[in-house]
Amino acid sequence: MHMHVPRVMSTQHPDNVILPFFAETSDMSGDDEIQEAYYTFSHLGCDEQMWDCEGKEVDDFVVRKLLTKYGYFFEKQRLGKDVFLTLRVPNPDVEKGEAKILIETLESIPRSCDAARMFYGNDTSPIFEVILPMTTSPETLNRIYYYYKDFVVGKQNKPFYPGDITIAQWIGKFKPERINVIPLFEDKEHMFEAHNILEKYLRDKDIKHQRVFIARSDPAMNYGMISAILCNKIALQRLRRLSEKIGVETYPILGVGSAPFRGHLSPDNVARVLNEYPDVQTFTVQSAFKYDNPAASIISGIRKLKESSRKKGKDIDETRCIRIADKMSREYRRSVKFLAPLMNYMAGFVPRRRMRKLHVGLFGYSRSVGKVRLPRVISFCAAGYSMGLPPEIIGLNALTKDDIAYLREVYVNFDFDISTAMAFFNRDVLSIVPKEVRSSLKLDLCNYSVNEDHGVITSRIIKAIKDKNEKHIQGMLIEAAHIRRFLG
Repeated sequence: MHMHVPRVMSTQHPDNVILPFFAETSDMSGDDEIQEAYYTFSHLGCDEQMWDCEGKEVDDFVVRKLLTKYGYFFEKQRLGKDVFLTLRVPNPDVEKGEAKILIETLESIPRSCDAARMFYGNDTSPIFEVILPMTTSPETLNRIYYYYKDFVVGKQNKPFYPGDITIAQWIGKFKPERINVIPLFEDKEHMFEAHNILEKYLRDKDIKHQRVFIARSDPAMNYGMISAILCNKIALQRLRRLSEKIGVETYPILGVGSAPFRGHLSPDNVARVLNEYPDVQTFTVQSAFKYDNPAASIISGIRKLKESSRKKGKDIDETRCIRIADKMSREYRRSVKFLAPLMNYMAGFVPRRRMRKLHVGLFGYSRSVGKVRLPRVISFCAAGYSMGLPPEIIGLNALTKDDIAYLREVYVNFDFDISTAMAFFNRDVLSIVPKEVRSSLKLDLCNYSVNEDHGVITSRIIKAIKDKNEKHIQGMLIEAAHIRRFLG
């Protein structure tokens, strides 16, 4: 039987400047996100929606609400067969305060299956996969896999008390009988270990294919954009070789945003991203892609993604890539320590676009950068762009001519991405960045033309920062984001 593995995953990342027409408030939540899921399937053509159960008030009746409200659509496009809802759950290893939400979420899966059974008249499972963020070990993946199998579903065969009927006889059967757990690797150490972690997890299971999620945004904030891309490519190569070794097909998901710093997947840049990551199966389409561009180009971009097919990636020299990534990362992190106060100040003006808990990124956990705390990556990115300091250029001074020549071979969009980011560079920012960073910025790597409209606004923002005049900073920040077509 042919298995449909989604090509385009819509996510709830709040990187959009324009609010969708159906949003009731400026920070979307609740029923807005139910409508968003329907809209991304029915109008935009995405074949998957990530449902984030991590860090915010989540609606775990999403399946019932979708089937009740939009039944005419889901009769033709079956949930769990043609379009997919995939839950992102909290990781109890890291998010202790959210840990029991994991249990509640797993318990909700059979209830969603009941709702689909009543709608479709069969045992179609509308939800059968969950994403585990910040994966660091096969044990954590196994805990979720076996908790669902043995405790959520397994309890159905037990009597309520000795001599009584079973739970399933009274409550009904629990389906699906097992779920797929998709690891999300977000830091360099575990991205490099993704193949080993996956191999250990798969060892005792009859699984023919396995999806695996590779982060792109958080690694860029933690190590710099180029280091993140090299880490992604190494992880993808190692996963490709694992598939060949054990005979289990791996289907990588790459978490890309619209800004070059966060992946550069925008409607007009689809072909380049496909060329950069040929062996990725599923690409994330985040909020800026969906709401900050003309409708025709959004739909066309998603169609191009879906009509394209996955290819084998180009082999790379891992040792050389790691050497470049490490060198770049050290310089990037050194610079960010000095930039942190300015970035945190500007991030305070970035509007929220979703109701969600603030999540401390991996940078915040790292001892090697002392007590530096940074905002979430979208706010970090928005802060830099709004001052005319695209974060893509931080740390580039660590690269030699030989490094750059090799990068152009393995990172095929290097010049295009850097020149796109540099269009939003404003030399006036050199008057407010710390001297330790100012003297080390490399601004002559490629040819670029400055976006003058964006430059006018960022000059006004820089002046407002100098004058300590905060009154209009957020309004100007939003104005500049409209020009870029992404918030951060």
